[in-house]
Amino acid sequence: MSVTNVKAYGAQAADADLKQLNIDRREPTTKDVEIDILYCGVCHSDLHTARNDWGGSMYPAVPGHEIVGRVTRVGSEVSKFKVGDLAAVGCMVDSCGECPSCKQDLEQYCVPGFTGTYNGKDKHLGGHTFGGYSEKVVVDEHFVLRVPENLDLAGTAPLLCAGITTWSPLRHWNVGPNSKVAVVGLGGLGHMAIKLANALGANVTLFSRTPGKTQDALDLGAHEVVISTDDEQMKSVAGKFDVIIDTVPYVHDLNPYVGTLAINGTLVVVGYLGGLEPLLNTVPMILGRKAVAGSVIGGIAETQEMLDFCGKHNITSEIEVIKMQEINEAYERMIKSDVRYRFVIDMASLKA
Repeated sequence: MSVTNVKAYGAQAADADLKQLNIDRREPTTKDVEIDILYCGVCHSDLHTARNDWGGSMYPAVPGHEIVGRVTRVGSEVSKFKVGDLAAVGCMVDSCGECPSCKQDLEQYCVPGFTGTYNGKDKHLGGHTFGGYSEKVVVDEHFVLRVPENLDLAGTAPLLCAGITTWSPLRHWNVGPNSKVAVVGLGGLGHMAIKLANALGANVTLFSRTPGKTQDALDLGAHEVVISTDDEQMKSVAGKFDVIIDTVPYVHDLNPYVGTLAINGTLVVVGYLGGLEPLLNTVPMILGRKAVAGSVIGGIAETQEMLDFCGKHNITSEIEVIKMQEINEAYERMIKSDVRYRFVIDMASLKA
């Protein structure tokens, strides 16, 4: 298979800074769309992969799975895109297409495992996939998304991960005009959960540990802020919420939040993967038919639905645009939560 050599930014080892390097992209096959990348969001997963925090990182690691750009070439059998179209790519670039999950448009739960936009198995060129910290990307049209023309392109990029990660559970648990929704944590995911739940018509509350985020949460569309370290405030919302979206990315006590669920309510964990400390107390769950669940990104059809909804309601992420050359500094700031609320790379800086 013939390839094109393109500029990218990546890490050669877990303890190495990201720097400019060159990678190969396949020439488009009959089903492929080639995208000139204009903006790429910066996700915590990018940092974890570059630094091998989860183990299993393959080097050179080129992160980036919040990709927005313009179509430059299409394969002969591509029907959904033409040259010049705005297009986006999220966390997946392939799946088996045959398993029960894929047949339900739930490619994120592909039984053999979906192919990640980076650090996945590259079935075309061998080796592993490279992400959006690069000049261009070539992706099967099924995994390419249409971008509404009215949206700010830089602000759209984080919708491809932070947006869909919160949209999917809001839709699955049928959030609508009569719903009472709470969001735990105000970061890249949390701020999108507030915006989307509000646009769906829900009454939205932010749980925060710090009063300093109150005004920001209200500006984003929250109707109330509850300080989760204040026992009286927590008691005041006991039994209130139909759905809680928990975006906190580290181990924390879920039990206080379970107590704020209504009968049949569900707390959905989208930020943290791992064991729970302290253990869940099942008494309020059993006595109130309350659930603790998990959710990961969303399928392609659902991601397109989310982008179309954002286009209709003019929803984008709150971002800080950076140059590609500033990525290592951005990673250090992300660790300190020093960003409101998502970094997005202007990829013109890589081409410069």
